[in-house]
Amino acid sequence: MNKQEILDSFFKGRVGVLATMHHKEKVIAPILEKELGIEVIVPENFNTDRFGTFTREIDRAGNQLEAAKRKAEHAMSVTGKTLAFASEGSFGPHPLFSFVPFNREIIVLVDKKHHLEIIGESQTTDTNYAQKTIKTFQEAYEFCKEAGFPEHAVIIKVNESTKDLSEIVKGITTKEKLSEAVKKMLQKSQNGEVFIETDMRALYNPTRMKNIEKAAHDLIEKINNVCPSCFVPGFELTERKPGLLCGGCGFPTSLIRADVYMCKKCGETEEKLYPQGKKTADPSQCGFCNP
Repeated sequence: MNKQEILDSFFKGRVGVLATMHHKEKVIAPILEKELGIEVIVPENFNTDRFGTFTREIDRAGNQLEAAKRKAEHAMSVTGKTLAFASEGSFGPHPLFSFVPFNREIIVLVDKKHHLEIIGESQTTDTNYAQKTIKTFQEAYEFCKEAGFPEHAVIIKVNESTKDLSEIVKGITTKEKLSEAVKKMLQKSQNGEVFIETDMRALYNPTRMKNIEKAAHDLIEKINNVCPSCFVPGFELTERKPGLLCGGCGFPTSLIRADVYMCKKCGETEEKLYPQGKKTADPSQCGFCNP
């Protein structure tokens, strides 16, 4: 069989359930249906907030991947399907540049029929993720303008740590609702301040939705990478080996010389040389030639 026939044997004609309540199917479903030949459905009244909320009134169930897998497992349990997809986002400071906001999105495929788990991912600094303590409507509105309001919604809370839903107003997309929320939360506040933050739920954040779409494309790319030994989708990049030789002096550099792929199913590994298309490094990137 060729690769397309292999992929068709795993997915074509099946129903895949997408675990979401925040309209992620708008960007994920068309990609999965086109590339895998499946039908994507969303469970009715499916509540993903039970697995954690960005506003932190419900703590996330486990780490990012564990939360996504729990969503997928629950989606299969309520629909009786054996193929599920779920995404999970995380936001915070960039791992290297703490002053830069950072968004990591993952989308996981869980296939009970074939005992598969494949993870797509996209990381970016293209995010409006931000929060601030404010005292007036004008301060709140200035924050909103920088956050891409009203296309991007905001959230007003009495304080950052509250878990009381009566002290949180989500999905604010108009000046009128913003004014009402600021006034209401200030009345509840004990120190004359309230907390404003960007609403990072996908349906209220077009910038995040674009990154979710990129994660879906990455998932498809990984599915299309079939193990050369057992022909199972998801032949995965597990290691990047540095040591690309300098084109000037021939010494090893810190640049990537090879990628190592491994199959979760049979354990087959394969080393692919020169993944970036260059067999030598430019001397300007060599620690010996350019110390």
